[in-house]
Amino acid sequence: MSHRNARLTVFGRRLLVERVASGRPVAHVAAEMGISRATAHKWVRRWRTEGEAGLADRSSRPFTTPHRTAAAIEVRVCDLRRSRKLGPARIGPVLGLPASTVHRILVRHGLNRLAWLDRPTGSVIRRYEREHPGELVHVDVKKLGRIPDGGGHKVHGREAGRPIRGMGFDYLHSAVDDHTRLAYTEIHADEKVATCAAFLTRAAAFFADLGITRIERVLTDNAWAYRKGLAWKQALADIGATGKLTRPYRPQTNGKVERFNRTLADEWAYLRPYTSNDERTAALADFLHTYNHHRCHTALGGKPPITRVNNPAGQYT
Repeated sequence: MSHRNARLTVFGRRLLVERVASGRPVAHVAAEMGISRATAHKWVRRWRTEGEAGLADRSSRPFTTPHRTAAAIEVRVCDLRRSRKLGPARIGPVLGLPASTVHRILVRHGLNRLAWLDRPTGSVIRRYEREHPGELVHVDVKKLGRIPDGGGHKVHGREAGRPIRGMGFDYLHSAVDDHTRLAYTEIHADEKVATCAAFLTRAAAFFADLGITRIERVLTDNAWAYRKGLAWKQALADIGATGKLTRPYRPQTNGKVERFNRTLADEWAYLRPYTSNDERTAALADFLHTYNHHRCHTALGGKPPITRVNNPAGQYT
């Protein structure tokens, strides 16, 4: 990109070559445009050899870098980053390199942010997104401790509000569309096959009401209900979808619903002290509406998920 004080933009270079091509001397055109003859000759020469593409800006990166760090040392830097999760200030003294050099190497190989790495394996996380709504739906269950009447430790403190034996857990069954990030959640008392299957049927109806009329694939973890449950397989067949399982111990593959579970915890389950389990349950519907219709989503350019749904009425265009 041309700097703000540049005499020639792409438009100016095109104007230059048009005037020269009309038969006017290069020196005269250069003088009236306020540039040197050498610069004018350079752009005319590029235009004659490369055509219109020759008038575009080029990268200032050199063709060769003789003093670049040796490839073997770069491999050692990357290995330390993946295996020990060390930063530039720690890797530099180990290999005798400045921290700035280590940082440039990590940037070059896409390892400069630990958030981009899978912590157990050290491999770079490959992010993906399906092209249209309904192509892939992520499904998962999150277990959440129930709140006793009168409130738990969030209300009364850690000692007075310690968990009551036998309170049990709520099971949050969630489905998230891969392309739109549209989400649907229900609270149940278990994660048995029949419960999972019935949830999937209602989730498909929820997506259909918002314009996602067909679900092609459903991605889940390797829980028994998803691997072996006959009712689950029947529910998949009823909605016309195929089931897909993640690799064992690889929750990153199902990462969109895993991230939604964190959002559920931060912005609903632990948002404020609830005085009862029913109060928290009642607040879920408002959270889901806000998440789908109003909450800005960073992966969607700051827009809510509903804006990505193919809505025939054009309500959310």
